[in-house]
Amino acid sequence: MEPLRVYVGLNAAETPAERARLALEELKRVGAFERSVLLLATPTGRGWVDPAAQNTVEYLHRGDIATATMQYSYLPSHLALIVEGEYGAENARALFATVYEYWSELPEEARPRLYLHGLSLGSLNSDLSFDFYDIIDAPFHGALWSGPPFRSETWRTVTRERDPGSPAWLPTFRGGAVVRFMNQYRGLDAPESAWGDFRISYLQYGSDPITFFDPRILYREPDWMREPRAPDVSPDLRWYPVVTMLQLLGDLAVGRAPPGYGHTIAAEHYLDAWMALTEPEGWSEAEFERLRQRFRQAR
Repeated sequence: MEPLRVYVGLNAAETPAERARLALEELKRVGAFERSVLLLATPTGRGWVDPAAQNTVEYLHRGDIATATMQYSYLPSHLALIVEGEYGAENARALFATVYEYWSELPEEARPRLYLHGLSLGSLNSDLSFDFYDIIDAPFHGALWSGPPFRSETWRTVTRERDPGSPAWLPTFRGGAVVRFMNQYRGLDAPESAWGDFRISYLQYGSDPITFFDPRILYREPDWMREPRAPDVSPDLRWYPVVTMLQLLGDLAVGRAPPGYGHTIAAEHYLDAWMALTEPEGWSEAEFERLRQRFRQAR
């Protein structure tokens, strides 16, 4: 099938609520609620959605998927966070609330599975788009938040309260019953417990300065620099008061990394995450590996 994509630009209407209503009407017009999967993708500051995330989930579901996105800024993410951080969260909340209200009133057996996604600042705003007490009666199915920025409160909470013995760069939280983490070396599998119907997943790399920056690095060594370290963090990196924070700020501002490191999420890791999170049917191991190789070669 041809996947459906609905994008509402910042200049399409004056307020987030008006843009959200436009998105809902367009989703209904194109038949998005007749698809098996509906994805609400929160973009980065400029309104960008990572093709590596989008293409992989669409291939896995063979096009039987619709995605809705609403732009909230023309600024790069770091400036959008500083200048209009609340507006990005307001925009994400408007889209979620509008679509969720319509979706939750559909017959349960006839509505698509609903997922959220965001990269970087999009991850932060996607996390802020809903309150758990609003969805208790009809929870959506899950979220994939990649490269979560250090200001994400949910991410900080589950990382801080991780199970004993699990590292800060790849935590296990309450056995993985609801929240799970993965990186380029380990997937979302958690043999300690079954993954429930409501699933939150984080895709992050240990070498990502946007995820692991913390102002307290100014005077305290962070947990992720202690042994055992993530394999993609250099063993030559040492913590020094003030200096290390300045190094990370430099990475935040101008750092670039190849796919699979730093803040650049590789398509094949998105593929692994979407497969575990959404469990699309009809893929043999050989077929899935062929698709994985295709995305790796297409970088």
